[in-house]
Amino acid sequence: MTYAIIETGGKQIKVEAGRFYDIELLSVEPDEKVTIDAVLLVQHEGEVSIGQPLVAGATVEGTVMRHFRGRKVLVYKMKPKKKTRKKRGHRQEITRLLINSINLNGAVLVYEEAPTTAETPNIVDSAPVEEAVAAE
Repeated sequence: MTYAIIETGGKQIKVEAGRFYDIELLSVEPDEKVTIDAVLLVQHEGEVSIGQPLVAGATVEGTVMRHFRGRKVLVYKMKPKKKTRKKRGHRQEITRLLINSINLNGAVLVYEEAPTTAETPNIVDSAPVEEAVAAE
């Protein structure tokens, strides 16, 4: 199993090729490629490359799938006996990133092709429902 630990949005994330991750908002349009150079560790077939602080020549390439907003977090502050109440909400802007490949010194360690929109199944498919209604 080949994986890398990258830093993005002030957080460290363990990533593998072919999987998607929700990270903080990137200023890139959907379906565009992104290269992340802040790689802290690369593990490939038992060999571990640890950076000081970054691994030289290591990159992680990915494709931005979409942008969305996370769940709402409510912050409620109250001081008892003072009639003071504050209610604030926050929704984090999130980017869904599909990891395509992990590269080290120009060599591609792992590569996964990003699925196109034609290959991805439609989650909401109304045809089976219509057929079931017509059969009754």
